[in-house]
Amino acid sequence: MCQYSSSDGLANDWHMVHLGSRATGGAAAVFCEATAVSPKGRITLHDLGLWNDSQITLLKKITAFISTQGAVPGIQLAHAGRKASHHRPWEGGRPLAPNEGSWTTMAPSALPYRDGDPVPVEMDLRAIAQLKEDFRQAVRRSVEAGFRIMEIHAAHGYLLHEFYSPLSNHRKDQYGGSLENRIRLLLEITDLVRADWPEELPLFVRISASDWVEGGWSIEDSVQLAVQLRDHGVDLIDCSSGGNSPGQKIPTGPLYQVPFAGQIKKQAGIKTGAVGLITTAHEAATIIAEEKADLVFMARQLLRDPYFPLHAAKELGVDLPWPPQYQRAK
Repeated sequence: MCQYSSSDGLANDWHMVHLGSRATGGAAAVFCEATAVSPKGRITLHDLGLWNDSQITLLKKITAFISTQGAVPGIQLAHAGRKASHHRPWEGGRPLAPNEGSWTTMAPSALPYRDGDPVPVEMDLRAIAQLKEDFRQAVRRSVEAGFRIMEIHAAHGYLLHEFYSPLSNHRKDQYGGSLENRIRLLLEITDLVRADWPEELPLFVRISASDWVEGGWSIEDSVQLAVQLRDHGVDLIDCSSGGNSPGQKIPTGPLYQVPFAGQIKKQAGIKTGAVGLITTAHEAATIIAEEKADLVFMARQLLRDPYFPLHAAKELGVDLPWPPQYQRAK
């Protein structure tokens, strides 16, 4: 979950406490928020980043602490595309004005997310090449910072999702038109990430399995993409949805996205992660037991309760180790 608490992309004490408490709380893996690969890839001025080496230092301390608690530190690398250059949600979330530090956003096509938003610049091939280099350098920094799971964030209407969705990609070149062309950039970035990410460490890709808009990206498209990602060395698909159109109609409710994980797992032959309104120990355990997904990701529930895994273990009758400092309360 984005914390919007960085200055110049740097982690700070908030991130140490925020991420470290989930590790002491029994989570198997702890992921940083979406971390920008370039300054223009930030959603807000306050996003975490890995576009220069100075940003490695505190992240390295955070990953070391997470590891001492028996959890695996993971990172999401992201570029916000046309959804960049905004205020933080609690400040209204509107686009930044020129006198507020705004920047020109980029996208596959010069189409704003919603009417009235600044129009992004359509990326040319030089900008695409620079994006690939930004990801490559961010992967190198991720390794140095001690992360052990890599996730490419290609969901929620951010840049890589904008490329593969026909709603936001109206290009006429090799990166637009057919599904094969629209997924090309994600596959190219996957290849360069896999080449620089240690072979023994897992690579995840987060996708929006549906745009929830007629004529947009669909679960059937996602199955085809997942097969391609599997063949390009991806180990798991993190199955989210939506975020690329204000016209989306999402039937939200408990476990509403789990069927996406199940369908992709079955039809694409790749491990999947389920996410979205999973809030109880029984729900999480059932998803795994019924083989609807291989992992369960939790976000808001762990904001509400950093120690949810410890509580869930007790509820499910599992003797999960507690930090020795907390043993007297077990």
